[in-house]
Amino acid sequence: MTKHINLQKNYSLNQSGYQLKLPLNLETIIPEDDSVRLLSQFVEEMDLTDLYSTYERVRENYVSPRTLLKIVLYSYMNDDYSSRSMELNCKRDINFMYLLEGATAPDHATFARFRSIHFAPCSKRILAIMSNQLYELGEISGETIFIDGTKIEASSNKYTFVWKKAVSKNQSKLLLKLADLMAECEQLHDIKIVYGNTVKMKHVKKLRKKLYALKESENLVFVHGIGKKKTPLQKSIETLEEYLSKLKEYNQKLYICGERNSYSKTDHDATFMRMKEDAMGNGQLKPAFNLQHGVDAEYITWLTIGPQPTDTTTLIPFLKETEQHLNFKYKKITADAGYESEENYLFLENNGQTSFIKPANYEISKTRKFQQDIGRIENMDYDKEKDIYICRNGKELKVDSIKHSKSKTGYVSEKTIYKCSDCNECSYKSDCIKGNNCKTPLEERNKVLQVAKKFIKQRKEDLERILSEEGILLRINRSIQAEGSFGDLKQDMQFRRYLSKGTSNVLAESTLLAMARNINKLHNKIQNGKTGMHLFPVKSA
Repeated sequence: MTKHINLQKNYSLNQSGYQLKLPLNLETIIPEDDSVRLLSQFVEEMDLTDLYSTYERVRENYVSPRTLLKIVLYSYMNDDYSSRSMELNCKRDINFMYLLEGATAPDHATFARFRSIHFAPCSKRILAIMSNQLYELGEISGETIFIDGTKIEASSNKYTFVWKKAVSKNQSKLLLKLADLMAECEQLHDIKIVYGNTVKMKHVKKLRKKLYALKESENLVFVHGIGKKKTPLQKSIETLEEYLSKLKEYNQKLYICGERNSYSKTDHDATFMRMKEDAMGNGQLKPAFNLQHGVDAEYITWLTIGPQPTDTTTLIPFLKETEQHLNFKYKKITADAGYESEENYLFLENNGQTSFIKPANYEISKTRKFQQDIGRIENMDYDKEKDIYICRNGKELKVDSIKHSKSKTGYVSEKTIYKCSDCNECSYKSDCIKGNNCKTPLEERNKVLQVAKKFIKQRKEDLERILSEEGILLRINRSIQAEGSFGDLKQDMQFRRYLSKGTSNVLAESTLLAMARNINKLHNKIQNGKTGMHLFPVKSA
């Protein structure tokens, strides 16, 4: 016999004879060692004055900013980054209900506004509060930081590129067209504007004003459409307006680019970079952000977001921010070869910090080809007293001049130029002098060396440090901890592309991910009895 079911919107009317049975206290369902309990306790201890200051007033009947932070972090801890999923989980998931503490579940727009409007402006300060709290608990050492970077794709289409070089080239062509149009209009309409060989923007504005004055004096009505002939004056005005509109567009694009070489039309803060995830296999550039992580004892203590395609220029701003926000100063800086530069070495030395940066030529210097290359400065003898280099043939390379070069960051480096007086009839010449694209024939060339003495000295000192027992320990931990943080982010948390646009929102997303990972890491360490462990020991064979 088929039971009668009422087909109506209120399904509770069909529940005759059914009684829901739940514990009086829902908290008993949540295990005692669940990470949601640790999250709630940790966030309760945090000083969130900066977060509360982003609200004009906090209503009593609404969910507090502290509770919203708990819910968003717990969602990120479970690899769920959608605001709609957060709303749904608050209605269905007991752990989210535990965090709500009996309050009504917020809608998805509340979570979205929380991330972009309230959390984003103070994301760095909140991350600093978490790092300082971990330092007070003894979970991070505050002595050694492992720094590494990765590129994460922006929330933009890969075909929305704007290239600075192409815009500059088109702008130059347009300016030539404007100059030609000026000369043509002066001749065609019998007006004189430019007195000289240089056409300036004030001349273009003056031409536009005079052309419209001619239009009014002749009572000219512009015509459009098929079969209607335009007057020369109308053609001149329309061409000028078109050129000016295009010039305005080019100027705006160059302003958005700034010091970058490119940007995305749908996210002006995103820069096109070469990604490791290359599905097409052709080295395609994609809009992305450069994410830098500073890791201590497996916790992400600091991070930065930037448009730099390489890591070299990110180190100094990164360390300056850590000193500004954290209550402690790192003494040992460990990074890979991508961070090596004379400017970085000098900054760390002047700042009282010890560098453990792998030299860029560390791996290649161990190869037979490198060691047998007689043209390299490393394989030549150096006389310190005479300040000369001696090549394989016994000839001297003496100081010829001193060259100064300025980097993009404004740092001025000094290079000493050493030159051999005569390399004729040298049997090693073809092996010693490189550069097949040089316009000067090999027979007429002499050996020239460019030596950055300060950089070579700093690299030598750094190489001794990374080859010591302490250096080996820190290098092993850098590969485990710093690169491991990105492995957790991209593989375990499946976060490979940002959901929001703009540097501020992208930084907020990255901070939430880092904080969620830190809570998960603390939870795992507590449960596995590994709290207070800062470095992984070197395993002996």
